[in-house]
Amino acid sequence: MSGADRFEAFDEHGGDREHTGCDGGEGTGAEQPGGFDGSGDPCDSGGPCGPGRVGGPGDPGDFGDAGGSGGSGDRGGSGGPRSGGPEGGGGSEPGRPRIPLPRASVEDGGRPLPALEDLGDPDRPAPPALDHRVLKSLLGAWALAACSAEEAAGVEEHLGECGACAEEALRLRDAVGLLQRPESLDLNPALRTRVLEACLERRPPRIPVPQWATAYDAETARLDALLQDFGDAEWHAPVRLRWFAGQEETNRRTTVAGVIAHLMTVDGLVAVALGLDDPLGEIAAEAGTPAARTEAYWRALHVPPTRGVRAQWREQSHDLVRTVAFTDGSAGRMPVSFGDFRLPLHDAMLDRAFECWVHAEDIADAVDYPYEPPSARHLNRMIDLAARLLPEALADRRRGGPGPSGGHRHLVAAGEPGRSLRLEIEGSGGGEWLIPLDSPAAVGSAEHEVAHIALDGVEFCRLAAGHVSPEEAAAGQLGDKQAIRDVLFAAASLSRM
Repeated sequence: MSGADRFEAFDEHGGDREHTGCDGGEGTGAEQPGGFDGSGDPCDSGGPCGPGRVGGPGDPGDFGDAGGSGGSGDRGGSGGPRSGGPEGGGGSEPGRPRIPLPRASVEDGGRPLPALEDLGDPDRPAPPALDHRVLKSLLGAWALAACSAEEAAGVEEHLGECGACAEEALRLRDAVGLLQRPESLDLNPALRTRVLEACLERRPPRIPVPQWATAYDAETARLDALLQDFGDAEWHAPVRLRWFAGQEETNRRTTVAGVIAHLMTVDGLVAVALGLDDPLGEIAAEAGTPAARTEAYWRALHVPPTRGVRAQWREQSHDLVRTVAFTDGSAGRMPVSFGDFRLPLHDAMLDRAFECWVHAEDIADAVDYPYEPPSARHLNRMIDLAARLLPEALADRRRGGPGPSGGHRHLVAAGEPGRSLRLEIEGSGGGEWLIPLDSPAAVGSAEHEVAHIALDGVEFCRLAAGHVSPEEAAAGQLGDKQAIRDVLFAAASLSRM
């Protein structure tokens, strides 16, 4: 049968049916006036069609007839989209494109929607057919997001049907949340102290370290732990040493390795007092002060110090702790010279612990790494040392010129109470100290208190290290303004290179 005798059309069920030529004729489209005209469009000239219709009434999937006089209207009426003209009686223009009617949405037909898996959605794989035991065994991997997409889809569908597995999955998800610790991975600075105390409670050491040397032991160990993973770039990172001289701040630029060399040369003063080797060796310093020894060591090096200085410094610190332990604590009052001042050995070890912490913070800032203050017990001892040095620092500032106002000074006999300032240190390692203002030999007295300063413990230590200027120190102040200013400047003058 030729194409003029039949064509394919869609019925209401989406199938195709045979349609014979117009007027029930059996001839070719060329013999029928309203038949196939050779252009591929059957029944397009508006001729009468027989009563047989391809589509049902109102079927949006029908291709409408040409709306002629013999049409009943259910395959295109007068003036339909495929008629020859507005009246439906004219033939189609040669070469005019055929435009089908728009299809309606499948939801408007009242038929059931197809299953999702029948549509072949690539974004939603069909859940695998797994039994209860297998799905339950996958709950742990699902909670950790370690299942494949198919397994996860199967587990999630099962959780909507099985209450026991849903409760178990909820518990596993909560457990996974506990595994993700938001805290820093850095060790707590008090951890070493707690571990050592627990060990020493079980088995005391045969040769204990004196209490006044434990702060130095802890701070050198913390700094060594910071340095152990440094690469070449970190060892040569620039560091600016800061301290307070006279009425203003001063600084000196060096590197991380240079800071460790500085600590080693100043610790060498304690080593020499204990009879150990001097790290300077044959290097001659202009004076015995920390700054002069450090500058002499830096000048003697042909190249800038590198990571090799760490081993020398750490070995020296071990020797210092071991030696003071063998003294049985009896050498605590032995004097240690720092060039222009002296300290007993127990205070010299605290001084070295304080400087080790301060410069460890300088190094940590240079490599952008967090560093915590010392433990509260050690911090309290460092603050106590600075508070005990303040009366002498006030006297030195008087002798040097920029000191307290003479009009407020009252001479006090040694050992007698005199005008005092209450230094209140808040936070970790805090406490209260009465600072005599008029003579280092006087005794601080609450009855003679003329001023009160309140400072955070770490802030006060940074003031004493020259890292915070007296004007910028966040201090709560009450009483004699001149006395408060004198004490703040005296605290800053405790700093040195």
